[in-house]
Amino acid sequence: MPTQLADINTTDIADAIRLGCRCMSLAFNSQDGDMPYGGAKVRPVAELSGSFESHIPGRHLNALLNAEDALGLALDENAIDKHARAAFFSYSQAPLPLHRVGQHRDGAGIPSELSDHDLREGFHALYALAKYRDSDRARQLAAQSIETINTYWLPDEAWQTERIGRELGVAFQQGYGTFIQRPARAIGPLVKHYRATGYGPALQLALALADKALRECFRPDGAFANDLFGTHAHSTTCVMSSLAQLADLLQDTPLMARVKSFYDNGLWALRDQIGWSIEVSDPATNCLRGESNNSGDILETALILGRWGHAEYYADAERILRGHLLPSQLRDVSFIIEPDNRENIDGRSDVADRLRGAFGFPAPYGHEPVGIWQSDKPRIGFNLDIVGGTVASLCEAYREIARSDESGIWVNLLFDHQTDAIEIQSPYTHPQWAVRLKKPAALHLRLPPWAGTVDIDEAAGAPIFANGYLHFAAPPVNRWLHIGCELPVREETLTWRNQSVRARFRGDAITAMQNFDQDLTFFDPLYP
Repeated sequence: MPTQLADINTTDIADAIRLGCRCMSLAFNSQDGDMPYGGAKVRPVAELSGSFESHIPGRHLNALLNAEDALGLALDENAIDKHARAAFFSYSQAPLPLHRVGQHRDGAGIPSELSDHDLREGFHALYALAKYRDSDRARQLAAQSIETINTYWLPDEAWQTERIGRELGVAFQQGYGTFIQRPARAIGPLVKHYRATGYGPALQLALALADKALRECFRPDGAFANDLFGTHAHSTTCVMSSLAQLADLLQDTPLMARVKSFYDNGLWALRDQIGWSIEVSDPATNCLRGESNNSGDILETALILGRWGHAEYYADAERILRGHLLPSQLRDVSFIIEPDNRENIDGRSDVADRLRGAFGFPAPYGHEPVGIWQSDKPRIGFNLDIVGGTVASLCEAYREIARSDESGIWVNLLFDHQTDAIEIQSPYTHPQWAVRLKKPAALHLRLPPWAGTVDIDEAAGAPIFANGYLHFAAPPVNRWLHIGCELPVREETLTWRNQSVRARFRGDAITAMQNFDQDLTFFDPLYP
């Protein structure tokens, strides 16, 4: 089997977003009314499976339409229409994101079952369509859904499931146990919906959910416990990022402090030093099977904390991007063996090509973790909801590379980048870090914590160094400013529980990693 090596393309956030969007645009089952697939595995059999009308459209619409907005990306409108149709279909029997039970063909079946785990995804679909496609139907459905939730869900009494069944004809799926794994997940898209539409009840419901999450789980000491949060790690990380979004919206300093406390403490039960995060945090878990959209949530939270003046969180975001998320994207698909498909099953057709650009369940070192986690799980999978979650997070990182406000231009991440105001050449892809302003502005450059002696062009004037940034009051326009800072090479041991993995870094990028003789790895092997 080939070894997949990280290459120069994995330093390009925009390229990763484009590839992910292509994958999401090919995620439909032509034999089930173009409903989007949810499951995707490549070993032991390559196959797309399962229609998830209540879950996948929200993930994909949030990511695709964000990419269009952030990058000016030209989308396949046919794919947007299919996702929108599937999302509206999930709301067709009641103003809740419902799914069909069992296997279906030709779009048949009636959505009749509610998993409140999917409320987040339902609101993501409606928010994205309202904001980026000005959909009155999405706005109306969101309002009806919020009213329905307020009618049948009481913060201190939970769901009135019998009433839901009797009055709405909806069966309630008892899948996830904790509040964090269920309604709390919806805080983030409700915040986004309020930002986009100004609809007050969306913020009121987000506040009610957040109040319960803070009282019961995200406590001042920032501790994590499986019995409170549940073992589904993505639910914890997405609620963390949701609370950060809410604090950012409201400029709520105490709430942001609560988020920061969890990030600095309890989150380490779920992540390592490069932002890899375990899929399931059960105490017995010993296989490093991660989940990329967990890392995406951690990334988004780090970006918000960085924007709030904590430059060290931008440093964490850069390391997550360069050390884990970007290298873990499925780019080399030559190892995927197309299955025998004599029956012409859609989910077994062109699997490798349709999955190129996907994100999934990586170990820190490669696509295939050492050991077997659970016998009923595929060894290598790229579930399509994870693609949407990760790409949406990458869009937030892209926006944050260089950000402008009334105080000037802030360069927060050291990636190649160009806007109408600035051009950046990264030290990872060029001999030096260089910045060229296209318009007059103050310039603020985040200096990585590993930077040693820094050489700066005299023409830019002497900068002030404060809070992790070099601040230039009036640098020259249309002239390259070169910042000489050598990328140091060092080795480090990444740890999670009793697991340890050696890695060699160049700056925040990894050049080699211990891989336990696995194939399909992201980096050159590093032998202990």
